[in-house]
Amino acid sequence: MTDVRLQRLANVLVDYACDVKPGMWVGILGDVVTLPALREVYKEVLRYGGNPTLFMSDDTMDRHFIRAANDDQLNWLDPSRSLYYEKADIYIRIGSSTNTRAMTNIDPKRVQQRNAAIRSWLDTRLNRSARLEFEWVGTWYPTESSAQEANMSLEEYEDFVYSSMFLNFDDPAGKWRELSAMQQFKVDWLKGKKHVKLQGPNADLQLSIEDRTFINSDGHKNMPSGEIFTGPVEESVNGWVRFDYPSIVAGRAVSGIELRFENGKVVHAKAEANDDLLQAQLNTDAGARYLGEFAIGTNFGINRFTGNILFDEKIGGTIHMAVGMGYPETGSKNRSAVHWDMICDMRNDSTIHVDGELFYKNGEFVV
Repeated sequence: MTDVRLQRLANVLVDYACDVKPGMWVGILGDVVTLPALREVYKEVLRYGGNPTLFMSDDTMDRHFIRAANDDQLNWLDPSRSLYYEKADIYIRIGSSTNTRAMTNIDPKRVQQRNAAIRSWLDTRLNRSARLEFEWVGTWYPTESSAQEANMSLEEYEDFVYSSMFLNFDDPAGKWRELSAMQQFKVDWLKGKKHVKLQGPNADLQLSIEDRTFINSDGHKNMPSGEIFTGPVEESVNGWVRFDYPSIVAGRAVSGIELRFENGKVVHAKAEANDDLLQAQLNTDAGARYLGEFAIGTNFGINRFTGNILFDEKIGGTIHMAVGMGYPETGSKNRSAVHWDMICDMRNDSTIHVDGELFYKNGEFVV
């Protein structure tokens, strides 16, 4: 019997997050391990009158491709996928994995070459989304491997995942609307502000948000969500920050990351573990050394680190920053094949001042 929470998730994605209407072209993307969720979303898209296209992938084949493909193959773009990104109305992606460490021993330079090749798909999706031509949302399906990564049993992890999305309530969309209203108040307060200063044991950093837009991330792009974010002025970032949670890329955990910025650019970077991957990411292209995102997590239902950035970046009382690609709707001009989120705890002796006024203290908003 299908878990009722999975049915509620499908409804939240199709109705609340993407507002599927009759005749819309809806892409449903996911690995074979997510098939139970893909089926529920597919049924819900049909119920709402949409035209679903299923794009199913397989971790094993993806790994073989990165290992075995020659340069021409690594750079090749499937024209059917290119057409989809150029013409479709909706993108619904359900992430998961059978082995979160499966990419550990694959050359990160080959991974970055493939990411650079498919960058045009990401650019198209984000640019069309900024023009309100393309709706998208991503979510996560709990599996044994991701439960193990989070140090939970599968049943515990399912409860964690589904409760973070309010799927234990009869009306999950109503709970998301409540969170959205709270976050909108903060976004409205930030309009027209210029200068942000972060101070605490993990950061001494300044950046400009002049003429940039904060986005209310309330479940319409990520599920779960719970953050407000913007793209800082590219050359404005100065100071240092230490990210006390590991950041996982291609199955490898990069921990103890410290970055120092001068006039927006990362001029010094080190990691306690997997420093080679950190350096490879930052050297991907010119934009990879500049911030594309600055965000504040607001979902206090996510109260522990799980090794999955979809959840971890929303932990209440934390901020996160992403080097690389910025979201055009924020006003960010930074372009890169990289968008790498890193999380910083602000719950102890930490503040955020905006235009000289205290905005946030020890993990809580004060406005």
